[in-house]
Amino acid sequence: MKSTRLGSALGKPAMRTVIEPRHGWYLVDLQELRRYRDLFYFLVRRDVRVLYAQTILGFAWAVLQPFFSMIVFTVVFGGLAEMPSDGLPYAVFSFAGLVPWTYFSNALTTASQSLIGNTALLTKVYFPRLFIPMTPVVAKLVDFAIALVILLGLMAWYGIWPTWLVVWLPLLVLLMLLTAGGMGMWLAALGIQYRDVRFAMGFVTQLLMYAAPVVWPASLIPAEYRILYGLYPMAGVIEGFRAALLGSAPMPWDLIAAGLVSAAAIFAAGVLYFRQTERVFADVA
Repeated sequence: MKSTRLGSALGKPAMRTVIEPRHGWYLVDLQELRRYRDLFYFLVRRDVRVLYAQTILGFAWAVLQPFFSMIVFTVVFGGLAEMPSDGLPYAVFSFAGLVPWTYFSNALTTASQSLIGNTALLTKVYFPRLFIPMTPVVAKLVDFAIALVILLGLMAWYGIWPTWLVVWLPLLVLLMLLTAGGMGMWLAALGIQYRDVRFAMGFVTQLLMYAAPVVWPASLIPAEYRILYGLYPMAGVIEGFRAALLGSAPMPWDLIAAGLVSAAAIFAAGVLYFRQTERVFADVA
């Protein structure tokens, strides 16, 4: 984008903004993102307000999904299958895994459909297109915060108190955001070109959930495969949440370190792929 001066009818200089496509491989224009930060704030606020507009239960929906999943998992996996839970009540063990997982699943699904849902905005006005898939990734943090409060209440019911390791929760949230944002940008760019992505998302999220230690502990993974398993970033996030909040095990730094490397690579690759394909978004929307 560049600005040039034009002579006006009154002889005074006027400014014209010319938007030109960039060439080559690049990630983001930080100055451009900063100029449009108010728009990003508006988009996030719109998503939060619209999500529960004209609903009876309102923000209670943010809790119902992980809560009822916790009940089902407790009966099926904790009761019938007798899945180990690191010595913790299975209800609080599974809910601690469901809180970050539910955020990740919902953010990923919404981000994958974000370009299709904003085609009118996409084709009529210029703004950084990265804002579209990143909006649900940030907006879903509201649901995450509500579910986290309910988890703390459930912990208090069972007489479990957070450990000092809660100081690392911001790092785990950052890891969660990078993973959801990176994968969300990949799927959003693919989804607007190939509508099959919308139909595949249910299967993909279900597969990713059972690959994550949501209903089972990561302690079942053999030691020689832990670093490899840690390349799935949500493994370190979920086990880290349990370690910080429940004290069920030491902080899984091996999983978190591998997950940080993997999440950073996923996010960078997602941004790169998104920026290289955004020139065709308006044509295929």
